[in-house]
Amino acid sequence: MIENLISFSLATLVLACSPGPDNIYILTQSLINGTKSGIATTAGLISGCIVHTALLAFGVSALITSSESIFYGIKILGALYLLYLAYSVYRSDAVIDFSKKAPKKSNWELFKQGVVMNLVNPKVMIFFLAFFPAFLWDVSQNTVSQFFILGITFMIVSFITFSTIAILAGRLSQYFLKHKSVGDFLKWLQILVFLGIAIFILVP
Repeated sequence: MIENLISFSLATLVLACSPGPDNIYILTQSLINGTKSGIATTAGLISGCIVHTALLAFGVSALITSSESIFYGIKILGALYLLYLAYSVYRSDAVIDFSKKAPKKSNWELFKQGVVMNLVNPKVMIFFLAFFPAFLWDVSQNTVSQFFILGITFMIVSFITFSTIAILAGRLSQYFLKHKSVGDFLKWLQILVFLGIAIFILVP
């Protein structure tokens, strides 16, 4: 269990640090409206993960209980989706753009917007479905509790990482602007993480 949680936490940390719509949005909010705005946005995005975790836990756990072959099929689909994500990152531009301005809103509005952004994004649920099952430590036991433990771990690691980005927004943006190679490094690091998890899922 501990080994799975450590591996899961490290993978989550790398993904949270990699350039993506969520952390770039948090970064721009922090630069324009201050650290509190970035943390408010982070809290909203992370809060939405509670719903996705619950849907994943109760839905997938029912499938695991009913058929191991169905669960294995889910793992294969998850691995294929992660390979697709790796390919999408490979095709994307590694340049991190901070030129887009985020609209000014109150912290409460940013929190609500973060929740809605997370809940209405079907890619989050698909990603959870692809990512979480690989780190279950005992499918013969209560998988609902295991999914919730992974979900809480995911939220804690992501919240700490995104909040750190919000706090260090000014320094991070200047560093990224001066060191263009950082975007390439983070891009390939994200690709390797996606490929690594996909292989981990497929290997018995």
